[in-house]
Amino acid sequence: MPSVAASFMTEMAMAHVPVLTQELLDVLDVRPDSRVVDCTFGAGGHAEAVAAGLGEAGLLVACDQDPIAQDYYATLRSSLSCPSRFYLGNFRDTLRGLLEEGLAATHIYMDLGVSSMQVDTVDRGFSYSYDAPLDMRMDPSLSLTAADILNTWAERDLAELFGRYGEERYSRRIARAIASRRTRTPYGRTAELVDTIKSAIPTPARFGAGNPARRVFQALRIEVNDELNSLRQALPEAFALLEPGGVIAVISFHSLEDRIVKEFFASRVKTCTCPPEFPICVCGGSATGQLLTTKAVTPGPRELELNPRSSSAKLRALRKL
Repeated sequence: MPSVAASFMTEMAMAHVPVLTQELLDVLDVRPDSRVVDCTFGAGGHAEAVAAGLGEAGLLVACDQDPIAQDYYATLRSSLSCPSRFYLGNFRDTLRGLLEEGLAATHIYMDLGVSSMQVDTVDRGFSYSYDAPLDMRMDPSLSLTAADILNTWAERDLAELFGRYGEERYSRRIARAIASRRTRTPYGRTAELVDTIKSAIPTPARFGAGNPARRVFQALRIEVNDELNSLRQALPEAFALLEPGGVIAVISFHSLEDRIVKEFFASRVKTCTCPPEFPICVCGGSATGQLLTTKAVTPGPRELELNPRSSSAKLRALRKL
């Protein structure tokens, strides 16, 4: 009889719906002997689907910085048809460690952003839909929380953060309201931040598409977890870890992530690395990668209907030459 903890994990995994699963399987096209690295294991939805194509000669390496993911891996491991192992930590560090170990991967994939298991766990503070501590750490060992940022950062720095990472139109107004409110009472709860955001923006903006706090919460989450820098550092490590002919695939969820992935892939497809001011090519360079997706793959109508959270997902893939 399964334990209460195992039953809870199973229920949560079933509630988590991985996005673009079939599209990811198609672009990876794993073989029974493939060596696959899942950089963002989460609840294991993508890993379970990918591992179904692996056999005893294959390998699945699972990575995640959230300790909860390790529990999901423990429940899934016995059902896998291939050897597997799990690494707890930020994928930029895990990929570097795997490279030092000498692993040659045939496939690497990343599903970026916050997962349903994090959003729907109330006390993690990722969601603006529940009142919870302003935490937002994917790795609970990190020192910086969302509350720390709100209570200590200068008003101008908050405005820049909300504008850059959240693409928030009213970033300055919201930052000003936060700076004013925290002089009376420091921020500690998500509901306090939501109330401040709603009071700071024009009335019509409170009733637009989506929750008006969405962009600020996104910006805070990205900063707390250093998500964009982690991605910038991880992509070269992942590409170096791939053997020739190997495939890297990335699912992103907002324009900042997608831009980083798109520019990295473009840099590997370029044949010339000479400075733009050079009249002719003198480097003799050649492409090191081949795009498998000429444009981003997005969810189809059926997936959007079944899983509205997939609406912003974009999949890009590259083969190493």
